[in-house]
Amino acid sequence: MAIRFPVLSFPLICFLLFVLELGFVGEVNAADHPNIPLPSYHYGAPIEVSCLNRSIDTGEHISNEKNELEYISFPVCEETGKPLELRYGVEDEMNCTIEVITDPFFHLLEFYIHNDAPLSCRIPSRPESTIHHKDHPPIAQEYVPLIFALAGTLQLSHLHISTHLNILIHSTPKHHLHHHDSGVIDSGAAYSTSPLSHTTGPAALTKKLVIGDPLPLQLSVRWFPTPSLPRENGKVQWAGMGGHFYVSTAFYCLVSAGAGASLVTVWFWGVVLPKRIRDRAKGLGGATPLGYGVGNGWGMGKRD
Repeated sequence: MAIRFPVLSFPLICFLLFVLELGFVGEVNAADHPNIPLPSYHYGAPIEVSCLNRSIDTGEHISNEKNELEYISFPVCEETGKPLELRYGVEDEMNCTIEVITDPFFHLLEFYIHNDAPLSCRIPSRPESTIHHKDHPPIAQEYVPLIFALAGTLQLSHLHISTHLNILIHSTPKHHLHHHDSGVIDSGAAYSTSPLSHTTGPAALTKKLVIGDPLPLQLSVRWFPTPSLPRENGKVQWAGMGGHFYVSTAFYCLVSAGAGASLVTVWFWGVVLPKRIRDRAKGLGGATPLGYGVGNGWGMGKRD
C-alpha cells in the first residue's frame, strides 16, 4: 500500500519556513547575546565631543564618586548654541566661538598651552545601542580619544593662542561605494596650526587673549575612510615630504635630458669633429676626401 504525503502549496511552504526561522533566531538571540548587531553611524549623524574635567588649580583630572574619570561637554559654540558636534563623514570648515573666557577656563588654557595637561576629549566610536536583551545588561558604550593639541605662547598678563585647528578622523566604513555609507570611528587627532604667526606671519592666525574675551576657533574637519594614512585620489600612496612623484617631475626630467643631448650633439659636430678632421689632415699632409691632397682639408685650396 503506497503512502501518500499531502501536497503543500508554495505559499504554505514559505510560511512554515518563516515561522521556523523566527523561532531559530529567537533562540540564538536569547542564548548568544553578543551576536546582537552593533549600531553604526550613518552619513551626517551628529557626534558629541566631551572632554576630561580638570582642576583649575593643578590641572589634574577629576574623578566622580565611583572613582571614574569625569567627562564634561565641550564648551558651547556661539554659532550653534550647543557644545561642539561633529558629523560623521562630513568634511567642513567650522567656526566655534566660545563667547566668554572665564577666569577658571583661562587658567585651564594656560595648562593646555604650556603642555602641563592636555585637552583630552573623546567621541563615541559608534552610536548608543537601542536594542537590548531583557536577560542581559546593556552593551557598554565605547569611546575614541580625541586629543586637542592647543598651541600658543604665554605672557604675564595675557596669552596668544592659535585659533585654527585641524581635526583628522579615521573611520572604518562598510564596504560600500555609495556616498551615504555607514561605519564606526577608528581614531582621531586635533592640533593647532601656525601657533607662532603673531611673531613670524599674519597675526590673524593667532588670538591675543585675556580674561573676558571671546575665543573664535576655526576648525578644519577631514575624514579618512580607513585607519591607514591618506592616499591621493585613492590610488597613489602618500609618501611624506619629498616623496611625491608627479607628471611634471617626469616632464622636467625628459626636457632636461633632451636639452643635454642637444648640447652634446652641437658641441661634438661643431667642435670635436672639426678638430679631429684638422688634426688628421695635418698628419696626412692635407690628403682628405675633400682636399684631394691640396688645400686645408675643407675644399680646394687657393692657387698661388
